[in-house]
Amino acid sequence: MDRMKTKEIRIGNRVIGGESPILIQSMCNTKTEDVKSTVEQILRLERAGCEIIRVAVPTMEAAQSLKKIKTRIHIPLVADIHFDYRLAIAAIESGADKIRINPGNIGSKERVQAVVDKAKEYQVPIRVGVNSGSLEKALIEKYGGVTAEGLVESALDKVAWIEKMGYDNLVISIKSSNVLMCVKAHELISKKTIYPLHVGITEAGTITSGNIKSAVGLGLILNQGIGDTIRVSLTGDPVEEIKSAKMILRTLGLQKGGIEVVSCPTCGRTQIDLIGLATQVENMVTEFDHLNLKVAVMGCVVNGPGEAREADLGIAGGIGEGLLIRHGEVVKKLAENELLPALREELVKLSDTGNGPK
Repeated sequence: MDRMKTKEIRIGNRVIGGESPILIQSMCNTKTEDVKSTVEQILRLERAGCEIIRVAVPTMEAAQSLKKIKTRIHIPLVADIHFDYRLAIAAIESGADKIRINPGNIGSKERVQAVVDKAKEYQVPIRVGVNSGSLEKALIEKYGGVTAEGLVESALDKVAWIEKMGYDNLVISIKSSNVLMCVKAHELISKKTIYPLHVGITEAGTITSGNIKSAVGLGLILNQGIGDTIRVSLTGDPVEEIKSAKMILRTLGLQKGGIEVVSCPTCGRTQIDLIGLATQVENMVTEFDHLNLKVAVMGCVVNGPGEAREADLGIAGGIGEGLLIRHGEVVKKLAENELLPALREELVKLSDTGNGPK
């Protein structure tokens, strides 16, 4: 698909917009003031594939903690600010690579100007964020409720404020927990601005509901060539957000590399803990993200090899035993407890030789 060309914006050591790939973001759920826990979580997220990380900055202590956090991580650090413009200024001075504000809740235009001036001084991008839950009363009345049109007007109004203040180093995000409203808002705004768009379905929910809503919403938006960074918002461990975001991008052909795990649905012929085995495989293959492979996990030694023919590697289980499969051909028969180690050994070989399918 052709992606819409947006303005190129540098965030720390990364670039979004222009010809840059879509980057995956997440947000820490630790207290930013707790530097040790926050750094530990960010490093876990980095290993999972997170490319930009956001942290909450509700206090001056949190803003000042950014200095220590920055020295121990390797990806851009974004400060999330609400209400207090002084926290935005302190976050920039403490090394934030980008700040996220809603100018509407920062206060007077003088306060927004103070934040813009500081961002301009440090050349730190501002992400203008508007959520359906905080849409201005005047726009709700104008459009007869919270609507996609209202979200777009609110965001572009805030962008115009900042442009008039002499700054255009901007990223826009418009989010709603209503998936179709969010999709429509992105379709509208993409025709009215050149700024990069950070895309996500806000308050998406738990692992199950959040993944479904995010996959549908992000899929519809990204498939139109809209979006420069994404976040899958889930209630839970933020590492799960990264896994889901990578899967969405790969499914749409927007990210290359990594191992795709496919598994058959369980049926009456299944004589192995296929659900547990598939989960183990999915977790194991994350360390081989540099390979571009399809791995099949099958629950039937009779049909497994044929069903796994399109996969590069596969395993199929029976009663206490199973098969290691390569392109639909049986490589060897193994005890059930040897299947996972044997699959890992194959991946290590491909990794060491660099001969993994591309």
